[in-house]
Amino acid sequence: MEAYVKVLNFAIPGFLVLIAIEYLFSRIKNKDVYRGFDTISSLSSGLTNTIKDVLGLAVVIFSYDWMVSHLALYNIQSTLWMYIAAFIGLDFAGYWSHRFEHVINIFWNRHIIHHSSEEFNLACALRQPISSIIGVFGFLYLPMALVGVPTIVIATVAPLHLFAQFWYHTRLIDKMGFLEYVLVTPSHHRVHHAINAEYIDKNYSQIFIIWDKIFGTFQEELDEVPAVYGVKRPVSTWNPIIINFQHFWLLLKDAWRSKSIVDKFRIWFMPTGWRPPEVVDAYPVQGIEDVYNFKKYDTGSNKFLILWCWFQLVLHLIMMLHCLNQMGSFPTEMVFVYALFLMISIFAFTSLMDRNFISLVAEIIKVVAAIFIFYQLGGWYNLDTVIPGASILLVGYLCISLVITIYFIVMNNEFADGVTKSIQAS
Repeated sequence: MEAYVKVLNFAIPGFLVLIAIEYLFSRIKNKDVYRGFDTISSLSSGLTNTIKDVLGLAVVIFSYDWMVSHLALYNIQSTLWMYIAAFIGLDFAGYWSHRFEHVINIFWNRHIIHHSSEEFNLACALRQPISSIIGVFGFLYLPMALVGVPTIVIATVAPLHLFAQFWYHTRLIDKMGFLEYVLVTPSHHRVHHAINAEYIDKNYSQIFIIWDKIFGTFQEELDEVPAVYGVKRPVSTWNPIIINFQHFWLLLKDAWRSKSIVDKFRIWFMPTGWRPPEVVDAYPVQGIEDVYNFKKYDTGSNKFLILWCWFQLVLHLIMMLHCLNQMGSFPTEMVFVYALFLMISIFAFTSLMDRNFISLVAEIIKVVAAIFIFYQLGGWYNLDTVIPGASILLVGYLCISLVITIYFIVMNNEFADGVTKSIQAS
């Protein structure tokens, strides 16, 4: 895990630089591929996913290390060819896990966050899940475990395979000639993220597009069919934590409301989007009927609020990196408290972008969590040794953040609207 943190210290700045470059080129080409709140939501999702992954907040049912230790038929030495073969094997497994996430109701909850943006850009590539708490697709690595591919090889190749999926989330690169026949390109992945009838549930491949062509799920991007992005049931929130569990909450409510015992159980494993017929009639859910004529989610463009939320994002990125690099300096439970504080704070400011009253509740909980940390440690995780007076600055930030939230939720007459929206959503 320490090695992974070191990789992230380079990977995260690299991603941000590439996003900045894409933004500059989009301005030069006069293409609107970024919106302020949408981008903040995407990057905030990346923060929550990183925190969850580094802290190991997941239960793996089929551990690769266990499988290779107990089931391997051969003892293979690590060579360059072994790493290449493992990369291809991971890509094959990735195709099927990705496909399962799209076509089975319960598994869609693990993946909806990645498709929730109504834009398509490098930032949305960082919309990664925190809801994948239980690792259920480990069995897909069984063939590699049986032939004895060492754990160290998988552990090395897996991050590379993941990071290699970042670059093709862009609208600024057209078709790429010969590479279109071999690799997943931006053109292929635009199709995958689109909700057009011609495109939906196509191009599941992650690196090599050949899997889609073999298994019949390939669709070329058509000049006459411009891609429209998002999900068929719009998430209608900037809060990445809510998005992560929104589909699961709908399934849970539908299972509870259904009068059929069979439907209460099968809803979880039916095709994505399926709901019991009597529940559909009694509790309709708004969806997009015409993908070419729907209004993208928007909560206004108050310039001060946008600047404040950008400040919040940058601050929490710095604090997350500080948290990751302090993991060995404090008891595990206090590192988890730091992570919990960051999650609550991200929940608070992304809910504020929604003008939802729950952001004020989260802000108060955040202050309570901070008081607990100061009481336990007498400061903020050695931050004063790096930045003299950092604890005082942090206290000032907490006070200002609370005041700004109160202003936008209460003084800005958004409280009643937030209450109404929350009641309607439930």
